[in-house]
Amino acid sequence: MLIRRSTAAATALTAAALTLALPGPAYADGHGSAETHCDLFICEVEANDPGSDGKGASGNAGHGGGDNGGGGGKKSKWSCTYKRADPQPPAGSMDWEGHKPGDGAVYEQTCSYGGDSAYHVIRMVWAADPPKGGVDPAVLARQAVNKMRLRGPDIGIVPKPGGKGLVGLPVWMWTAKTAETYGPNTATASAGAVTVTATAKVDQIVWDMGDGHSVTCTTAGTPYKASYGKQSSPDCGYRYRHSSKDEPGEKYPVTATSTWTIDWRGGGQTGQLTQTRQSQTQVSIGQLKVLN
Repeated sequence: MLIRRSTAAATALTAAALTLALPGPAYADGHGSAETHCDLFICEVEANDPGSDGKGASGNAGHGGGDNGGGGGKKSKWSCTYKRADPQPPAGSMDWEGHKPGDGAVYEQTCSYGGDSAYHVIRMVWAADPPKGGVDPAVLARQAVNKMRLRGPDIGIVPKPGGKGLVGLPVWMWTAKTAETYGPNTATASAGAVTVTATAKVDQIVWDMGDGHSVTCTTAGTPYKASYGKQSSPDCGYRYRHSSKDEPGEKYPVTATSTWTIDWRGGGQTGQLTQTRQSQTQVSIGQLKVLN
């Protein structure tokens, strides 16, 4: 039985101590299993030695037969990725766990619980051989998305904020088509030999017009030009039925919510994620007066 220790950084703690059960690095030859117990500052990894009689190779026995490693039990809820530390820690560092540079290598291990990147632990671990089988492409996909700057719509609207429209006249809505506000927006994330590429683009924008009605637009909308006069927008427009005089500030609050669809590919897998972003503005709508 190997006992490995390494420091672990933990954030957003609501208790004096944190107890976790993380999988240790998998051996390159498939032998062994591992389990990690962490308090606030120390992670202790217990792993079956590949050369021991822990039956790690068959996966039928070994430490932690429950949720956290070992064969025959339930699949671990922890997903981990490994990245070789570059540069490697200096000789004598605790990260080497008693080994010397050149004897295996030190890896940065990132583990998330249940696929939720909000619950994760990053720590340094030593392994004799490069860990394999621990890279989860879905985790890398979320890391790629985190590199993107996905914003809400860059709202264009007529009547313009600060101006005034009229009941019954056409309202035009649109967004600037940039990588950050409409897509496509592409980013990659890597761990070991696995690279995942994610591409995000807006599928639709839902415009809450502030009067109890909404409009769903499947395009970015058409920017208004003065030459269009009183024409209706060909793909993203609205007409107010009542003035905004009874609204706070005598304006309707307009909220545009974009839905981003993110397709990812890598590590022999594909998948799709969805995120939303919002932007707000206000429009003033007056009542058309007829003079006799």
